[in-house]
Amino acid sequence: MTTLTRRGRGKNSDKKPDGEEDAAADRDLNDEDANDSKDIRLTLMEEVLLLGLKDKEGYTSFWNDCISSGLRGGILIELALRGRIQLEPLTMRKKRLLDRKVLLKSDAPTGDVLLDETLRHIKATESAETVQTWIELLTGETWNPFKLQYQLRNVRERIAKNLVEKGILTTEKQNFLLFDMTTHPVSNATEKQRLVKKLQESMLERWVNDPCRMDRRTLALLVLAHASDVLENVFASLADDKYDVAMNRSKDLLDLDPEVEAPKAKGAEMIWAVLAAFNKS
Repeated sequence: MTTLTRRGRGKNSDKKPDGEEDAAADRDLNDEDANDSKDIRLTLMEEVLLLGLKDKEGYTSFWNDCISSGLRGGILIELALRGRIQLEPLTMRKKRLLDRKVLLKSDAPTGDVLLDETLRHIKATESAETVQTWIELLTGETWNPFKLQYQLRNVRERIAKNLVEKGILTTEKQNFLLFDMTTHPVSNATEKQRLVKKLQESMLERWVNDPCRMDRRTLALLVLAHASDVLENVFASLADDKYDVAMNRSKDLLDLDPEVEAPKAKGAEMIWAVLAAFNKS
């Protein structure tokens, strides 16, 4: 599990048909934060990768071994927020988030290749799996050769290509002595700055001190940035005093018990389940 580091210094009766529910869930995502850009819509995975990329170099830190699993956690949360998957209902036998299985709620296409591929995997499984197991399967971290088919391949490159198509990244070839590598430098710094500012403000000027009152996508992104070990990138540009406040509040938020917080806010169970999975790993 990643750690927060300090800066070193001296359901109803009016239920809609599934298709309408899916469309409504997708619309809700667009309206959830009125301050977000109306021109460019990013998935949680795209936002996490953007936060992790070095602007000029166009690649993530070679020392970051957390972002791959963090991106898979982002896929599960994105699907849940879009109304495609959910955790199985709470029972006396299965109370803990990590004991509850991920259930397919709708297999309606999302329009995102990675999300739709994951949906097909979840639909194809003979028995439902937990959040933690799905993160491992999608990452390819399984000893069962019969389940390697569920691994999502080339995730970072596919997400980067999406960002290139959206005009946020560009594509270059760089030589690293013994090999050439495709890199994706940031070409639209405004979008990344908007994203960083949004997260900084959520911990400073717009701090509500209650995750139930937070915008779900902002809460999800903070959890995923932490799980992917890129949260430090978000606050690095802050003055020292604001940096300390933001990091301390982030730590307090991420140290909350997911089992206690999950029942409080509607629609946030998957977010807390993903956090619980990373806290355990």
